[in-house]
Amino acid sequence: MTVSFHPAAQQEYSESVDYYEEREPGLGLDFSAEVASAIDRILAHPLAWPFIDEGIRRALLRRYPYGVLYAIAGDSVFILAVMHLHRSPGYWQSRTDPEQ
Repeated sequence: MTVSFHPAAQQEYSESVDYYEEREPGLGLDFSAEVASAIDRILAHPLAWPFIDEGIRRALLRRYPYGVLYAIAGDSVFILAVMHLHRSPGYWQSRTDPEQ
């Protein structure tokens, strides 16, 4: 399987890494490793995570209040959001097109 990020999901992921790194050196790297681990779990078992919307699943990070929202298309995983679980839950819903 391959992985691709919606451009806005890539941006919010990068901003979250920067946020944590500013709080404490090394914390951004730790957050990044947690996201990578979630993506590895998604790739290993793409159908294991629950649906939160039609065709959209969410894998939770273990140590941070974030979820990785994704859709499966053939042999590809499309990351729609790396979202903080306590902020604006529906903001990502317009991100079904990879080019948006």
